[in-house]
Amino acid sequence: MTLADLVRRVRAGELGPDPAGTAVSVAFTTRQSARHATRDRSYRNTVVSLRVGEAVGSCAVEPDDEPDVADCAGAGVAELLDHPHAAVRTAALDAYLMHVHPHETAKAEPITIPRGDSLAKSMDRAEAVIDLLDPRPGQRVLVVGVVNSLLHHLRARGVPYVPCDLKGGRTEWDEPILADADGTDFDLVLASGMTLGNGTFEPLLATGRPVTLFAQTASAVAPWFLGAGLRAVSAEPYPFFWLHGGPTTLFHYREP
Repeated sequence: MTLADLVRRVRAGELGPDPAGTAVSVAFTTRQSARHATRDRSYRNTVVSLRVGEAVGSCAVEPDDEPDVADCAGAGVAELLDHPHAAVRTAALDAYLMHVHPHETAKAEPITIPRGDSLAKSMDRAEAVIDLLDPRPGQRVLVVGVVNSLLHHLRARGVPYVPCDLKGGRTEWDEPILADADGTDFDLVLASGMTLGNGTFEPLLATGRPVTLFAQTASAVAPWFLGAGLRAVSAEPYPFFWLHGGPTTLFHYREP
């Protein structure tokens, strides 16, 4: 299955009500800059979100690629699935699927990330994600979409990894971050949900290696690929752990 296949099923009404008659009520963008205590580096997040009923669907974008979502409020999901910007299309698909198939009613394990400061919550979320990945001794992990808290927990468990991110750069431990993983040897993939919004998700599935996603972007889209190359999903719907200090919830899915 491809993302295009999933969109066709939505349009055909196979997964819920007609998306043409399902409207977006709120459209908004969240911009964040963070530098956790004791960390040497800061980072930025920009996330496009659309609300359908009680559900909020989201897609992260690079700060210099942020679409104007003002006209999305009041539009039907079917219309937005044809939007010229991929982030809007992804957020619309995510909102629709979360509206029709909420995480709370799916066969997912809820994981509570307890209250805490930004670093504590980042570390707790990362530990839960690595628990879900569950690498065996000696397995090498390709990490796509570098999050230093995830790398911290891989390092703590002695798991070798290859950091990869379209932006390149270096990790908190001054390791080079590959912009392209072609030719790299690895056994497992741990990838950000951003891959669903930027066109790199399906090539990861095509590697034939088991893929686990940690998904804020498209958290309700990702579980539809379980068993089709995707082994597990840590789905994190809006509001994300970095938005407030109270408890937040992850939904962990595993392939059948």
